[in-house]
Amino acid sequence: MKKKTPHICQFCHANVTHINYKDTNTLRRYLSSFGKIVARKRSGVCSWHQRKLSTAIKRSRFMALLPFVVR
Repeated sequence: MKKKTPHICQFCHANVTHINYKDTNTLRRYLSSFGKIVARKRSGVCSWHQRKLSTAIKRSRFMALLPFVVR
């Protein structure tokens, strides 16, 4: 059987404590092609950073930096 490599959160690896809602290039990496927030299992982010990431994306949507729906 093939061993799975452990997933390491990109934010934990870079010692990021605050995810800025104005950094749209980083936030777009965690959106699907339809504009939905990508699940934690798929993105490889830890649970603490996933919560911070989702609030940052929601704030960015509210401030009209990111779209709610992509057509």
